Amino acid sequence: MRAIVLDGPGTPDAMRLAEMPMPEPGTGEIRVRVRAASLNPADYKIAAGGHPNWTYPFIPGLDVAGIVEAIGEGVTQWKAGDRIVYHGDLTKPGGFAEYAITTAHTAAAIPQGLSFESAAAFPCAGLTAYQAVVRKMRIGKGQTVFIHAGAGGVGGYAIQLARLFGASRIIASASQVNFDYVHSLGADVVIDYNTEDVHGRIMELTNGRGVDGILNTVNRKLAQTDLTALAFGGQLACIAGAPEVVADFQPSWKTFTVHKLMLGGAHISGDHAAQEGLARMAGEFMALMLEGKIDPMIGETIRLEEIPEALSRLSQRHVRGKIVAVLDGNGNQ
Repeated sequence: MRAIVLDGPGTPDAMRLAEMPMPEPGTGEIRVRVRAASLNPADYKIAAGGHPNWTYPFIPGLDVAGIVEAIGEGVTQWKAGDRIVYHGDLTKPGGFAEYAITTAHTAAAIPQGLSFESAAAFPCAGLTAYQAVVRKMRIGKGQTVFIHAGAGGVGGYAIQLARLFGASRIIASASQVNFDYVHSLGADVVIDYNTEDVHGRIMELTNGRGVDGILNTVNRKLAQTDLTALAFGGQLACIAGAPEVVADFQPSWKTFTVHKLMLGGAHISGDHAAQEGLARMAGEFMALMLEGKIDPMIGETIRLEEIPEALSRLSQRHVRGKIVAVLDGNGNQ
């Protein structure tokens, strides 16, 4: 089969198209004929340092939608021909290939009416946003939220979810060129992180109260400053490093909750229930997409061999929405 591979830790430009052996499913696994695979920042970030479990050449790619093609021992919930989507285990070979292997219990059925491209677009970014906004912070009516990097995958899905679940005011950050796009996703106010004091503007917009929830997709240092922009009892969800909270950081009259999120950690944890939760969340998310309540945010579709160049652009933050590589699993694009 054809696949995009890394010969060692490196940047996207070190990836290449190669012929690789057909993978075989083990106990509890399924082989998937890949129809679409989306690109995520995690793909190039993990590739830069590699992983101790990887053997090279290694196939990256976390988000896959396709057709069940072969079934391993003990698998009863799937049959050949089923349409499925999954967020893969980063410690194992991924989905930038014509065929891929995944654990059966972490895959979710793609409902009729939803395309492979739309299904592949959301897992890593969409489920991270869903976990943060819906399951952890439980953003709802009357609440004000701030979302970093609103033009990105996680940020864009989070804005849509916050709007869908009733947030009264959504503030987001983005570069000036993406203001209209971020507004179109549902943001009420967009702050230019290049030219404005983001946290100062949040406090100004909320008359000094702060916001009920913040989703930080950037880094630990910024997450620490985020604490200053929370209202009493506010919540901070972090996917790129939690703040180093200390007991006397805030006065006693300003309490807060911090959620540290790592979607793919469910695979590494060995917690079967947490892994099944990935599939359940995917089903809930796709139901919203099917009803037209969540836009998959596909900004661009590409071919398998174009993945390295597209990942390079993604690493430079020159991308809006999601990039999806489209295949048919038989070598024909």
